[in-house]
Amino acid sequence: QVQLVESGGGLVQAGGSLRLSCTASGRTFSTNTMGWFRQAPGKERQFVAAVSRGSFIKYYADSVKGRFTISRDNAKNSVFLQMSSLKSEDTAVYFCAADSQSTYGVVRRSDSEYDYWGQGTQVTASS
Repeated sequence: QVQLVESGGGLVQAGGSLRLSCTASGRTFSTNTMGWFRQAPGKERQFVAAVSRGSFIKYYADSVKGRFTISRDNAKNSVFLQMSSLKSEDTAVYFCAADSQSTYGVVRRSDSEYDYWGQGTQVTASS
């Protein structure tokens, strides 16, 4: 079992920045690919970013490339999402997720591949 707890969401003006954190407990964090997803009201959950076990591979949704940065600290069982130049369309509930079945060097972007989820944190970028 993996328990994930997100923090760092909030209200920010468009153009501003936020840093989301996700802390994991339970089974070995370093063996999991970690991802961030988001869901806006009335929309399906969508992939935002993911990072491989050793941080060698990082993927981003096209909509956030160049603005968001995913990172992890395995010693602290944590993954982060630094969000800059926020836009109103970034407003959503952001979820941290763990893919415990990932193999080394594989980073998946489908939410169906992730088997552990946090409760979500609200990010609102006002224009």
